[in-house]
Amino acid sequence: MKRSTFLILSIAGVYGAVLHAAAWSVNNFLMTGPKAYLTYSSSVAAGAHSGMEECKFQFGWERWNCPESALQLSTHNRLRSATRETSFVHAISSAGVMYTLTRNCSMGDFESCGCDDSRNGRVGGRGWVWGGCSDNVEFGERISKLFVDALETGHDTRALINLHNNEVGRLAVKATMKRACKCHGVSGSCSIQTCWLQLAEFREIGNYLKIKYDQAHKLEMDKRRMRAGNSADSRGATAETFHHVHATELVFLEDSPDYCTRNASLGHHGTEGRECLQTGKNLSQWEKRSCRRLCTECGLRVEERRTEVVASCNCKFHWCCTVRCEQCRQLVAKHFCARRDTTAAAAPNHIKRRNKGHKR
Repeated sequence: MKRSTFLILSIAGVYGAVLHAAAWSVNNFLMTGPKAYLTYSSSVAAGAHSGMEECKFQFGWERWNCPESALQLSTHNRLRSATRETSFVHAISSAGVMYTLTRNCSMGDFESCGCDDSRNGRVGGRGWVWGGCSDNVEFGERISKLFVDALETGHDTRALINLHNNEVGRLAVKATMKRACKCHGVSGSCSIQTCWLQLAEFREIGNYLKIKYDQAHKLEMDKRRMRAGNSADSRGATAETFHHVHATELVFLEDSPDYCTRNASLGHHGTEGRECLQTGKNLSQWEKRSCRRLCTECGLRVEERRTEVVASCNCKFHWCCTVRCEQCRQLVAKHFCARRDTTAAAAPNHIKRRNKGHKR
């Protein structure tokens, strides 16, 4: 890492945990923004980190599970991919940066901004008016663009796709905002309400963008015109394609590779060794099918391993005011994807029966 990068990060005060989890992405965000905006760099770092953490949650039980290599957002000498997964990474990262900047602005962390009171006093609807302290998403959107969109220095189709998906992420922050209200009136009659807009939980934004990912649209480019390089003909073909794309729709250019198998050059680890879920409380149907999706359908078997877990138990309340617990050890069955090799034949019967039950 360059010495200048360390200097910028130290001035910005970006905490070590974020740097460790998302160092590449954070460094590039900070290096692209104007120096006048270094005051926002720790929020940008935290936003990039929260975006990738949400990505890991949304894809936790899928073949592609948002690996660290997904952070590589900037332009490289090698050809960048423009898959459905890349579209989500750009959107959730952009949303994370905008979300954190907006939240920190409303909390008074920046001297240059505060609540959005531009609509205060106006009638919003029947029985309520705008007032209070709305989250300043316009500020968050403006500053996040300076950092995130600055990564795209090219003028090719991939750069335009990335910029579009960045904007989808920012629009998702706006689309999920909630209206909060406070009642006014005699004896709590709530004859009129004062309302303001506030950010939704970031998990809701992640859920929103995951639906957009499932509905993402593949762009069909005119390859004959695209072969013209950066000529006017090529730019015309790109403009015509984007003319029919909705602003809130994620787009991609290439089909996804086979995420079942390891591909070191692309940074894909494959599903061998991945944990999957078979039993447990409150599992969704998607989670219950994870062993079939990650293991069986990828030509692997499901292997059960028993692991000792230490957890608090027999907790008792003591007056006043503490809770004391014992430490209990228990064996927990976990399931992992393993190769179908000669060792599988020697596996215990209960494992082989479990595997057979998941061949559908």
